[in-house]
Amino acid sequence: MASSFKSAAFLIESRLAEAAFDPETLFELGIAYSTGSRGVEIDLIEAHKWFNLACAAGSIEAQEMRAEIADEMTAREIVEAQKMARAWLATHRRAAA
Repeated sequence: MASSFKSAAFLIESRLAEAAFDPETLFELGIAYSTGSRGVEIDLIEAHKWFNLACAAGSIEAQEMRAEIADEMTAREIVEAQKMARAWLATHRRAAA
């Protein structure tokens, strides 16, 4: 389990620097969280957040995946994912400025 956690942490840390506004990287993070791949636990709220960010960066694939996982989420979970996406954008826009 510790190895899995370290792998997941490495994935996130290594991809966040690239993720700022790269739709493919943001999409990849959404896939990891929606499928539980690359050492991360399945977390549909996190997946929705990353797909939402990928959509904002122009990914059509992310729109489809976001809609697909939204069918499995409650309205509150979707609202939470949207809040997290807005917070991420606000933080990273400031950091890029």
